[in-house]
Amino acid sequence: MSTTPPVIQRFIAATNAGDTAAFLEAFTPDAFLSDWGRDFTGRAGIASWNETDNIGVQSKFRLLEVEPNGADAYRVRLAVSGNGYNGDGTMAFTLTGGRISRLVIS
Repeated sequence: MSTTPPVIQRFIAATNAGDTAAFLEAFTPDAFLSDWGRDFTGRAGIASWNETDNIGVQSKFRLLEVEPNGADAYRVRLAVSGNGYNGDGTMAFTLTGGRISRLVIS
């Protein structure tokens, strides 16, 4: 397993702590998030997804694997539990300036 970038560590820690402010701060202001084809743009869009699909349903993440996937990009496999989705999932992160600029969940 590759070294986990600090912003991805913060993304996981903020989710697990239920810290919405820290979670949103991990993203660039114009970030894009796609969750199985459901698209969200900007912090307001990501905040909406967070409420319905992440911290809002008490999600918890356990890191299983992280691998580089190009320049400033990482493929991360997580075990997810909570009151929403439960199971393993893959997230593709693109980072810009130490924050998440693109996140695709598949």
